[in-house]
Amino acid sequence: MLLRDLPSDSIDLIASDIPYGIGADDWDVLHRNTNSAYLGASPAQAKAGAVFKRRGKPLNGWSEADRRIPHEYYDWCRGWTCEWFRVLKPGASAFVFAGRRLQHRCVSALEDSGFTFKDMIGWVRPRAVHRAQRVSVVFERRGDLSHAREWEGWRVGNLRPTFEPILWFVKPYPIGTTIADNLLEHTVGGFNQDEYITVSGQADNYITAGFGPKEGGLHSAQKPVKLMEALIALGSRQGHIVLDPFTGSGSTLVAAQGLGRQFIGIELDPAVAEKARARMAHDQLRLDDIGRS
Repeated sequence: MLLRDLPSDSIDLIASDIPYGIGADDWDVLHRNTNSAYLGASPAQAKAGAVFKRRGKPLNGWSEADRRIPHEYYDWCRGWTCEWFRVLKPGASAFVFAGRRLQHRCVSALEDSGFTFKDMIGWVRPRAVHRAQRVSVVFERRGDLSHAREWEGWRVGNLRPTFEPILWFVKPYPIGTTIADNLLEHTVGGFNQDEYITVSGQADNYITAGFGPKEGGLHSAQKPVKLMEALIALGSRQGHIVLDPFTGSGSTLVAAQGLGRQFIGIELDPAVAEKARARMAHDQLRLDDIGRS
């Protein structure tokens, strides 16, 4: 992994949108799947379009093996959390996008690697797809109109997902020193509220951000540049090195360069990495530091 080639205590900030482990795509299946129907598609799903493009696992699972999914997600996270801890400077922050369902396993993995869980920031999306199926429709298809009327208004699924958690971790600075002393030695440790307000518009622990014109559509889990700018502004200063170990389409790198930060991106999928290269070239930015892990 390229991550292991980075020097210890050399990174000023990590900002990364890691896989959520909920089966959003093939790259998001992080457990030992035992059901061939997973991520398949039925004629009904094809008719529904992009919203229900693939078959997911029900929360109850299909087998006892599915009960292990949260534990296996924790194990997957532990595969890289120690390297994150090693490369960050003392007092530095790591901002991690993790799904609502398994975020607690991600928190445990980073805590068990030495990080302190500082806070949670909410990303509020201007638009979000609602995927809650009406229970009454299920009974109507069965011809059970009595129960369809009884369960009118009930749904299966989730409320509209307008909020996503951003987990804020810090690498502890040495015991016996102070944040002020750590700032002098490592130039990290506090947070840049003034620049954060300039980017996000407020000093609150939530960020409302959507995609700019023609910005989206590059990756199924793409995040807005404005959102990444807010996080980078909050935890770093100009000239700092920002690392994204799950680069994807490169939103973190675009944001870092735009704010005058240095950047390192790591992306496993060569095709996705090429999208990021093309995007950075379009923005007339250099992408010398992106590569395969």
